[in-house]
Amino acid sequence: MGAKSHYNDVLKERNLKATKHRFAILEALENCKIPVTAEDLYIKLKRDGISISLSTVYRCLETLHKKGIVIKSNIPDYNKAVFEYNHNEHRHHMICIKCHKMQPVNGCPLEEFEKFIESKFDFTVKGHNLEVYGYCSGCGSKETASNYSCCPERNEGS
Repeated sequence: MGAKSHYNDVLKERNLKATKHRFAILEALENCKIPVTAEDLYIKLKRDGISISLSTVYRCLETLHKKGIVIKSNIPDYNKAVFEYNHNEHRHHMICIKCHKMQPVNGCPLEEFEKFIESKFDFTVKGHNLEVYGYCSGCGSKETASNYSCCPERNEGS
């Protein structure tokens, strides 16, 4: 099956119209090795000769994210989201808070926790997302943990 046919099927399954912009965005994301910002994706598309505006890239990405075709991750203190094609693989990420590099984490440490939640709280888990923030080996621990936290409450009194 060709790429366009595959993307057409993916869009149709989620009741989305197949447009040239959505095709271009999906193809570009699927070819990216790492998650990218909307701006980086826009630059790549323009470089590839696609006539598209940055606002169209943002709109398409948000729509594709809401429909589960694209994964969106927010990086603290970066004020930008990164996007990747959802291959329906269960993945988690480690994100460097200095250089914003994202690395996938293989395996899922939350499977047992999901079972616990389902049995203890009579709750049906349909999915989860785990992002671990810290410093990659290239950046090292240049800040102490007390200088950074995703939780504002932890920063009180620092």
